[in-house]
Amino acid sequence: MAQKPTEPNRRDFMTIAAVSFAAVGGAASLWPFIDQMNPDASALSLATIEVDLSPIEEGQSITISWRGKPVFIRHRTGKEIEEAKGVKMADLPDPDARNGNLKDDAPATDINRVKDKNEKWLVLVGICTHLGCIPKGQRIGDAKGEYGGWFCPCHGSHYDTAGRIRKGPAPRNLDVPTFEFVSDTKIKIG
Repeated sequence: MAQKPTEPNRRDFMTIAAVSFAAVGGAASLWPFIDQMNPDASALSLATIEVDLSPIEEGQSITISWRGKPVFIRHRTGKEIEEAKGVKMADLPDPDARNGNLKDDAPATDINRVKDKNEKWLVLVGICTHLGCIPKGQRIGDAKGEYGGWFCPCHGSHYDTAGRIRKGPAPRNLDVPTFEFVSDTKIKIG
């Protein structure tokens, strides 16, 4: 014989109300702990940075800090640009551009590693993709490796004048961060 459904009574209502009140109270008490995990204002202020390029002479490089990472900015010479353009895609261990400004599957041609009409400016995250070391090649007198770009002496990775891995254990090209030109002599990274 089928049982007849019972009507909810006052006790059922009080149980549901108490459980709901406890759930809302529990969520409200957890909110400060969850909210404190968000980045603070000082971290958010580093989300973007503007860099004046006017003091950087041709052939010179600078290193800035962005989001706690070194960023290499190089004013490439005509020779460096031509060397980078002359590299065949088949010679590259990593065929992907790794450029935050482009689609993920963009090829690692020289033009895909820089901004259109500003190929003399190369902007890279200066962290070796092997074990996170900082490659040499930024300062005058630094070892630039066999391809004229950067060299990571820790394990022997060589990068070319477009920041592409050419030799050594590094699995990927140096990353190009998202950036844009806000004027002819100023960029905004991030």
